[in-house]
This record gives sequence, C-alpha cells and structure tokens, in this order.
Amino acid sequence: MLLFTLSLNAQYLYNDHLISPKAADKIEAMGNELYDKTQVNAYVIATNDKLERGVSVYEYLKKYSGIREPFAAIVFAPNSQRLHLVASNKELLIELDRDKILDYAINIIASKDSNSVQSRYDLGIVQAYSELADEIAQIKGIKLQNTIKEGGRGILTVINTIIIIGSLFVIWMFFISPIFKKRKSK
Repeated sequence: MLLFTLSLNAQYLYNDHLISPKAADKIEAMGNELYDKTQVNAYVIATNDKLERGVSVYEYLKKYSGIREPFAAIVFAPNSQRLHLVASNKELLIELDRDKILDYAINIIASKDSNSVQSRYDLGIVQAYSELADEIAQIKGIKLQNTIKEGGRGILTVINTIIIIGSLFVIWMFFISPIFKKRKSK
C-alpha cells in the first residue's frame, strides 16, 4: 500500500521497484526544488524493461506520458545493463557533463562491496541525480539546497587518501624496512 501511495505522488521518478521509498523521497525533493527554481524537469526512469541495443532511448521515453519539457532524464535499465542521460533539447545535453553525471551511478552500482544491490542502486542513482540537478542549476545560475553537496564527496577523497598513505606506511614498516635492516646487518 505504501509503495502504491508513493507511486501516485511521484513526479520525477518512474520506478519499477528498483529504487527504495527513502531514495525516491530524496529524488522528489531535489526534483521539486530544481523545477521551482529553474523551470527544468529532471527525471529518473528506473525500469525492469529490456531495452535492446539500437533502440532509441528517446522513443522509449514516449511510453511515459507525464514527462514534461524542458527535461533531462537518467534512464536506468539494469536488466539491459544500460544507463543513459537524455535531454529534451540538444543545448542542455551539450552543457551537461554527461560522463561525470553517469560516472557517479556507474562507480557505485558496479562496485563489488558488501552493500546490497538495492543500496547500490539507491546510492548510485541518487548521487547521479543530485549531480544532474546541480549541473542544471549551475547552468541557470542557481544554487540548490536539497542536493548532495560536493563537500561530502571531498571528505571521501580525504578518507581514501589517508587509507592509501596508511597502507603504504604499513607496507614500508612490515615488508620493505626489514629487507633494508637485513642488508645493513650483513
């Protein structure tokens, strides 16, 4: 019943039960703010449909009657191993950093970690959608409040750097340093 209610209220997410309700709420909040401030719609289409290679994603989107122009959309079809970014006009698509937006989703979804597939889908799509919304807002000269800020990503970079430096230190202490000590003692 809860999923049915959420699907009735969803405006920016077309979901075949691939994205959790909590992630859906975050997408809807970002989408509402983006539209209120820029008059551009941003959608996520998360589908279980099989999208064959060579089939136009724009043709596929005609299936969704609620999509309003101008728009940008992330189309996620894991059964087809496809992830696309499309826009209603070429100018918008050209201005967006397509690779950067899709890389957020791909890097998280394709990771082999202990998180569940559902968690990776949620996090990857929400991150990509947040980046899409931020880029559209930046093009329009606006700042958004509901998106995931770059600062959080910077913290992850710092943590990764500390882990790498720590690993190098451990390798030095336990593997390389003993070799040098052995050579000096001879």
